[in-house]
Amino acid sequence: MKKPIYIFSSGELHRKGNTLVLIKDKGKKYIPITLVSEIYILGEVSITKKLLEFLASSEILVHFFNYHGFYIGTYYPREHYNSGFMILKQAEHYLDKNKRVKLAAKFVEGAIWNMQQVLNYYAQRGRNVTQYIDELASFHQEIHTAKSVGELMGIEGNAKQSYYNAFNEIIRDKNFKFTKRTKRPPESRIDSILSFLNSLLYVSILREIYMTHLDPRIGFLHESNFRSFTLNLDVADIFKPIIVDRTMFSLINRRTLNENHFTKELKGIFLNQKGKQIAVNEFENKMKTTIKSKQTKRKASYRRLIRIELYKIEKHLIGEKEYTPFKSEW
Repeated sequence: MKKPIYIFSSGELHRKGNTLVLIKDKGKKYIPITLVSEIYILGEVSITKKLLEFLASSEILVHFFNYHGFYIGTYYPREHYNSGFMILKQAEHYLDKNKRVKLAAKFVEGAIWNMQQVLNYYAQRGRNVTQYIDELASFHQEIHTAKSVGELMGIEGNAKQSYYNAFNEIIRDKNFKFTKRTKRPPESRIDSILSFLNSLLYVSILREIYMTHLDPRIGFLHESNFRSFTLNLDVADIFKPIIVDRTMFSLINRRTLNENHFTKELKGIFLNQKGKQIAVNEFENKMKTTIKSKQTKRKASYRRLIRIELYKIEKHLIGEKEYTPFKSEW
């Protein structure tokens, strides 16, 4: 079964037949290409044009992160599945204000619903978050009256702020306190975890988009301007609460991550290499977790649910079935 490969150490990555070879100071590691779905490079790794050609022919994306774990970019091979028809449909729904607002509202609806479900989960476990659940319900109602993407972004932004305010009720470790969301650089341990996990989710969704007919450059909630990719950001908003945030809470409350897994540099706080490895393991375990929902009628992993979400968007764009966002039921 194919799976993502994460490279934390420095070295050189080469091709040998149908195998990837990672050459490090302590030796070589061989990885059969048939076992690789995508590659995450978090260390200082040298690659060649010959290798990229090999990865492209195998439909493998390569995601690059800098020393601090910030996402730099993705080697996105020539599209094998993109169709001119689907690109035109995406552009049509982006350029038509009514169609775009209708679709963008669905992403915000799914995002706020899933934030509520996360808080409901912890409310059932004795956390004092009822106030924030009620606030999210109010923001959810505002979606239906929004007449522009800007309004929708504002609603989602306000909902996120209310949602973030509940974090200190959920997190019990005094070494992890949430004050405000900061990104570049992250100014708290919580921010560093969220930024890193969000990046992992963005590129995981990007890989799933690559396996569909959709073009990742055309989103609907996020502006398709000078960003390389935006559709993955739209879809990520739906899944962040139930994948990223639940993973973050688990890492902290179970003490899987502690203050020793962070470093202070450049006026920011970052996960060190061990911290990144722990976060990656927890993230991958979450993505492999299988659940059963009314929408799928059968068990599916979170990674599979993301692919299903993209198929639903395709059907909406071609007029086959109106899109409804994934909504957590637990």
